[in-house]
Parts: sequence; C-alpha cells; structure tokens
Amino acid sequence: MDKFYKETLHKLETAINELEIESDCSLQRIEAVIHLIVKCLSEVKEYVSERGFKNIDEEIRFFKYQKPAILSKLIYYNAIYRIETKKPYGTEPIRKYLNRELKKLKRYFDNNLDFYKYYRTNNSYLDEKLFVRKCYDIKLCLDTYYFQSDHNFSTSHDYKAAKIIANDLIQVYIEDQLYDKDLKDKSTAPKKLNWTGSKVALIELIYALHNQGVFNDGNADIRLIAKYFENTFDVNLGNFYQTYLELRNRKINPTKFLDTLREGLIRKMNEQDEK
Repeated sequence: MDKFYKETLHKLETAINELEIESDCSLQRIEAVIHLIVKCLSEVKEYVSERGFKNIDEEIRFFKYQKPAILSKLIYYNAIYRIETKKPYGTEPIRKYLNRELKKLKRYFDNNLDFYKYYRTNNSYLDEKLFVRKCYDIKLCLDTYYFQSDHNFSTSHDYKAAKIIANDLIQVYIEDQLYDKDLKDKSTAPKKLNWTGSKVALIELIYALHNQGVFNDGNADIRLIAKYFENTFDVNLGNFYQTYLELRNRKINPTKFLDTLREGLIRKMNEQDEK
C-alpha cells in the first residue's frame, strides 16, 4: 500500500504543478485540478477495494494520513473555486467577504477542537474508532457526511483529518488575499522585507515561536507557520522538519541563533543604559 500511495501522490502533485505552470486562467486551472484529484481518488478507491489491507495498522495509516493527504487537496481546491466564483465586486465588499470566510474556518475549528488537538498531537488511543472502517462512536462528533459516504472507503474521521489539512491551506490563501488587498489600498505600500539570514536560523525561530504557542492561542500548525514565513519573507525553507531534526542533534549549542538574539538584545539594552 505504501509504495502505491507514494507513487500515486507523486504523480498527482506533478500533474497539479504542471497545470499551475501551463494554465493562464485561474478558474480553469482549478477546475482541471479538481478533475485530476477526483480521478486520483477513484483510482485509490478501486485499489483499496481490490486489495484491502494487510492488517489494522495499515488500514489506520491509510485513513489517518494517506487518504486525507489526497482528499485535503480536493477540499482545498473546491473551497478556493467557491471563494473565487462568489467573490463580490469592490474593495470593501471583498474584504468583508474574505473575513467572513475566515470566520467559517474559525467556527469549524471551535466546533472540532478536541479532534484538532488529538490529530495534531499525533495521539493514537482512539485510532481504532476513528480510522477503521465500519467502526464509529456517535458520541465522537460525527459529521452527517459520514452516514452518506461509502463505508467501504471511509471511516468516521478520515474526512475531518482531511478538512484540518485543507483548512490550514485555505486560511493561508485567504490571509494572502487580504494582505495583498491591504497593500494595494495603501498609497505608500511598504517595501516587502526579505529574509537575508540563514534558513537554519529562521527555522530555529519558527519552531521556538510555535513551541511558545504565540500564534492562534497555540493552535496554529507548524506547517502553517512555516508557510506564512515563507510567503512573508520570500524564502523557501525546503524540508524544514529535517533541518529541525538536525538542530536537535547538535551536540553543542542547538539554539545558536536564539542565543545570539538574546545576547545581542541584552547588550544593546546595556549600551543604551550607559549613554
């Protein structure tokens, strides 16, 4: 299953990237991407139907991580298509419209807070109820969608897992739109700041801020934070998780950049006190 999934996901992401490069019309591109994802999910469903799973661990892994990784793309692109086709005219109506869309994401988050915490902290004690087919607990906040879905290819919470992943990306998309509008509205728009320090230093800073829970009351996913910093400071962080692992494995001074920041700020304060 793992080999088939990796090959299928790679093929899908390659096709999506090619469409984003070749297509000029945003809405036409999104339509084409949606068709690609629907076809991909159909192929995966057929594979699962014919092959099944070796054991319950493989089934849980598929419905907890693998299917949501693909399904989240469908949720994301469908949401973007809906947002763009329903967008009103005029700067202020658009801003209000986008802020309403952000509030919808916040409501979904609030209504599913327990599951957000469970999924994002990589807990597993409920996995056999949440991510095994035809096993569900009505007390665990089931979406109506589950009762209408194909129970041979769905569990009670695989859609919720995909929704979490998609909503993070939708939030970034909407916030980017709002930020762009704010810049256009300002006659003297500030010049964009570029990160000129090392990528390792920025990753160290991002993980420190995430650990302190300073974004969205500690509920922001590390991937969302990293993406935000990439967009804001025009930098590609690459495999930031691998870099973080390397930082953890440093035998000497794993928080070199943070220590330098602290020492530099204290030194500056002391110098100003002496004047």
